[in-house]
Formats: sequence, structure tokens, C-alpha cells
Amino acid sequence: MFCVGTHLSLSGDSERTTAMSNCRYLVTNGVISQTSNVPPVASFLEAHPGAYTTTRTHSTASCVLFWDRHLRRLVESARILAETKPEYLFGTENAGISPYSASPSSWDSIVWPLVNRSLRNVLPVALEGRNEGEELAITALVSGNVSSREENRKKERTIHALDVYLHIGVYVPPVFGTKESSAHLAVVGPGRDIANAKFSEWVRLRKCLEYMRPPSTNELMLSNDGDHILEGCLTNFFVVRRKENSDVPRKHPLDLDNEFSFEVQTASISDGVLPGIVRQVIVEVCLAMGISLSEVAPSWSERELWEEAFITKQAWMDTRYDYIIVNLIIGGPGNIRLIERIWLLMVSFHKHLMFLLLPHSLEAHPGNAIIRYHCFLYSAFCS
Repeated sequence: MFCVGTHLSLSGDSERTTAMSNCRYLVTNGVISQTSNVPPVASFLEAHPGAYTTTRTHSTASCVLFWDRHLRRLVESARILAETKPEYLFGTENAGISPYSASPSSWDSIVWPLVNRSLRNVLPVALEGRNEGEELAITALVSGNVSSREENRKKERTIHALDVYLHIGVYVPPVFGTKESSAHLAVVGPGRDIANAKFSEWVRLRKCLEYMRPPSTNELMLSNDGDHILEGCLTNFFVVRRKENSDVPRKHPLDLDNEFSFEVQTASISDGVLPGIVRQVIVEVCLAMGISLSEVAPSWSERELWEEAFITKQAWMDTRYDYIIVNLIIGGPGNIRLIERIWLLMVSFHKHLMFLLLPHSLEAHPGNAIIRYHCFLYSAFCS
């Protein structure tokens, strides 16, 4: 078992009780907080401005998923905020702070050591408090320190005016394959600001979208025009669709001409979507394996061309199987051959991952399969 990029091995006592633990830990600039009142991660993010990233452990807390990728995104998000929206780094009450820039190596030299040191310090404690079957949810946040900024600015060390936090909580992987765990989506609002950075202000900004959430919906999708779907509030969105020159209806739903008549489609970063970690893995696999990929926001008005659709989120990776596909969400029967090939290629491309399709129901046929699945889409926008 290994993780892509930097492999972070963890160890801990495997003898656990079955009751769910309620342990949370907070590390600030490498120092573990001694308080027992560490807030849930959502409350923590609402209370602290800055760039953040969230990952989790895998396989009974034996490794951290995509750790080096998350650190790179954390540094890049902090740099983007400092250069374009410093109030998102230092807090909206400090909107008068002027942007500043520093070299990528400067950001790396400050953030990486602090985050890694914080994780090394807290892991032994967190692993000891973890129960059997639980994973650790890890959120790293880089926040601007206003009080030290002026002092460091005089010394031309503005980049040193940062606080690095690490929030650790427990995570119990959900049971997949049930109706309750399937994805029900609603298009509720426009794309996010500064979408190429992951920042805690978004946790507060998206609250207005929650008022638009229809019953039984568990993910809210973003669209600037009500047609082209950019992403979810917490996920990236993909479809497998017939190409424009292959839109003649097939004589039989199982009559798949060939996979080259299809393409994987997802909104590009330039469209205004977050560069999700799993999103990037899928893009890399498609490019490396010759699977046709179009980075264009999928159009709901062209849904007749869609064969499959799925959303991705790293936290939805199960302990026993690493799921990144929650549910196929376009109404009607379809063929899973191409999308199944993508997951199999992802297994070979990143061998520590295993993927499993999770339809509501599956009817097996020689060399084919019919999937029955459902989608609930609504359009509304925050004023």
C-alpha cells in the first residue's frame, strides 16, 4: 500500500473500541493546543480566514491520501490570495491590506515545514484516540497574522506574517451502495470568486446557497447561466458524452459503436472551478491513456448526448474500496464500458487506488451492462 507522491506512513495501536470517538485536535504553528474544546472543522474554518486544504487517512490510518498534492495546492492557494485577495487571507475586516507577492520557493520554505512538523507532532496523539474503523480527517490552513505583518513588513519579510493551523478530526467512511448514499444534485447558484484557490471564506459565502437546497439534495451545483454546470460546492462534475459527430441515436442502448465516439467532459480551471485533487488525477489518467477529454463545462441542454455523469470528492473514498464515483446521475439506461475503463486505468495509473461503480441497480449482459440511475436537478440563483 502506498500513496502517490510523498508517502507518509502512520502507525498506531490496532486494538480499538467500537464506540465512535469524539476527539479533535488543533495545532498552531507546530504547537498542539491544550484545550479540549476544539471546534468542528466547519466552525474552525468559519472563524479563521485563509487558504486551506482537506485530506484524510486511508486503510485504517496507514497513510495520508495525496499529501504532497494537497500541500502544493495549499501553498498555491495562499499565494493567489496574497496577490489578488489579501482580505481572504488576513480576514475581511482587514480589507485595506495591500496585495503582496513572493516567489513560490519562499512560500514552500515557510508553509511545508510548518505543516509537516505540525502533522508529525499531532499524529501520535490522534492515532491513540482513534477507534477501530475510523480514519483521520486532516485540514491544513494558512492564515495571515495581522499583528505580525507590520513588523515583518518593515523587515521586508511580509511572507513570514503567517499562521499555519492543522485541524484533526475523526472520519468514519460511509456505507455506499444504498439509496441514502446516492448523489442528488441541485443547480442553485453562480460560480465562486477566486475559484482557483481553496479558502475558508467560501465556507461562509456558500451559506446563502444552503437556503436554496431542495429536500433530499446532498450536493449543490454551480452554474453562471443555468445551463453549463461548473462544479459542486464540494465536488467536481464530469460527464461522459457522445461527440458532436456521433450524436445519431443508437439503434439499441447497448450498441456502443466504439469508445472513440465518446469523450470525458468537465469544466476547465479557466471556467472558474476549483482544481480538485481527484479531478486532476482523472485528467492526468485520461491524457496519459489516450482517453478523449474536453475541458468544457457540461451543458444541461445537451444532456441527450450524455451517457454517464459523476461527481468526485476525495473524502468519499471508502476504507475498503476507494470510491470517487458516488452515483451515476443521468436518468435512463446507459452503457458503462468507457467510464469503467477510466476507473480501471486509474487503478493501473495509481495502483494504490481501487474503484467501484455504484449504480442503483445493475443488469448483467454478455460484455455489457445496463445501469438504472436517477438525477434531481433544480435551477435557482441567489440574488
